[in-house]
Amino acid sequence: MFLTMTTTGSAERPATDLGYLLHKHPGRAQEFSTSHGTAHVFYPEAGQERCTAALLLEIDPVALVRRGRGRGRGGAPDSALAQYVNDRPYAASSLLAVALGAVFSSALKGQCRARPELAGRALPLRIEVPALPARGGADLVRRLFEPLGWTVEAEPVPLDARFPDWGDSRYVSLVLDGEARLADALRHLYVLLPVLDDAKHYWVAPDEVDKLLRAGEGWLEHHPEQRLITTRYLTRRHRLTRDALERLELARLAEADGSEAEELDNAVDEDADTEERPAPLAVLRREAITAALREAGAARVLDLGCGQGQLVQALLGDARFTEVVGVDVSTRALQTAGRRLRLERMSERQAARVTLVQGSLTYTDPRLNGYDAAVLSEVIEHIDPPRLPAAEHAVFGAARPGTVVVTTPNAEYNVRWETLPAGRVRHPDHRFEWTRGEFRAWAGKVAERYGYAVEFRPVGDDDPEVGPPTQLALFTLARAPEGAPPAPATKEAAA
Repeated sequence: MFLTMTTTGSAERPATDLGYLLHKHPGRAQEFSTSHGTAHVFYPEAGQERCTAALLLEIDPVALVRRGRGRGRGGAPDSALAQYVNDRPYAASSLLAVALGAVFSSALKGQCRARPELAGRALPLRIEVPALPARGGADLVRRLFEPLGWTVEAEPVPLDARFPDWGDSRYVSLVLDGEARLADALRHLYVLLPVLDDAKHYWVAPDEVDKLLRAGEGWLEHHPEQRLITTRYLTRRHRLTRDALERLELARLAEADGSEAEELDNAVDEDADTEERPAPLAVLRREAITAALREAGAARVLDLGCGQGQLVQALLGDARFTEVVGVDVSTRALQTAGRRLRLERMSERQAARVTLVQGSLTYTDPRLNGYDAAVLSEVIEHIDPPRLPAAEHAVFGAARPGTVVVTTPNAEYNVRWETLPAGRVRHPDHRFEWTRGEFRAWAGKVAERYGYAVEFRPVGDDDPEVGPPTQLALFTLARAPEGAPPAPATKEAAA
């Protein structure tokens, strides 16, 4: 089982930097024991202009059988001989993927202790896998790798070159060319090698979902073959596949108001000077929220509907915010936020500043009382209109922070998104999108009822005809509500 990775360089950026990224010295061959054999790492060539790292995996068929996972799909599963005579020692499979993760673990995580600046650099890469099993053929190989930016050469391997009439085998010789971070390239291989083989040499447990989402972060949630990849990677275990797909959808939805809006906001004319492009809308939104919180002098802040934790992360970067609490109804979204924030690696002092809490905005929650400020960033449009009064009471009536910042899309601006069909909201999970007048009317009623003053600010380009893409309302506690307004007559508020 064999794989090579080649990069090119120059005097300023020598190709041998690949050795730093892989944490393997180009000047010597190294061996690593695996549960099913031995992995060898060596460099067939290592020069300033060109460097190639090779991974050779020697599989012990007896070890495979003894561990109870030795039946390769290449042979009859009920055949005793097929346990020892199969394609597992030669064809790239989950065995090679596991070896990549073990031998190049630091590179897979995007870490480079000796030269940290290299980890984020895109390299010209050529990856070759001489024997790759592909259930779906060369066409499926291209469908999996091309959306990730690779130029793909997938040549079918004939069953027997002496007898061309026999046709092709299920194996291809794969060559990938492109520019990518080494960590991204390894993560693509780690996931897609067993997917193409459509088999795994070990039992797939629930923690395999976490492995898939870690390796697929940043690309799998948007891949056109997401369902096929997820189904095959999890060996068609329905419950695990459903769990993974739901978590991927949550990740995509959490980014929708950020990344999808950024894509729309970054759309420029072909003649535009790209060097002068404005900042993405999601960035402008976080900056506007942070500025409002600073003006209010807030130190202890609630991020209600925090999703994947982008705003929490931004607030933690400012020392004036001494406590940040992220609240979301989805425990999976909170897990993603925890990974984004790297909670397990935080210092004790930093970790004391942040808390992630599961909760619903349509229920009063005493844990949210006593904070300086609360933020609902792109949240209210995800709430069904009949439940809005319960959310209003929970935030403005029960929690009653001194400052509340609310942002939501401006429906009038949608006509400026050339890629958005007329009459469509920006995301399918939006229950509504308000015009400036509708938003101001809602905010005014809420402010009057709960004793707040409110002012409105544009976020993004304030178009003279249709207004800004995002509208922001800044609520400031002005007085106690007269007679402590009764909670809305809903089950949620009563809770």
